[in-house]
Amino acid sequence: MTAVQTFLSMGGYAAYVWPAYAVFFIVLVADTVAPRLRRRRVLAELRARLARQSARQQRPGGGDLPISPSP
Repeated sequence: MTAVQTFLSMGGYAAYVWPAYAVFFIVLVADTVAPRLRRRRVLAELRARLARQSARQQRPGGGDLPISPSP
């Protein structure tokens, strides 16, 4: 057996070791990507909210709704 084959077989425990490495790297990538996606979503929501607020303020009357007295 060559040294590479010995390393890859992990002393007979390759069926346990390599999936553990795979799960670790999947979690590592997910922990890196998830906050970036969340940041994009939050920024898009804030931009949309600011655009709505700006459009509301540019309407005639300033966008304020009149408050009617309660009966």
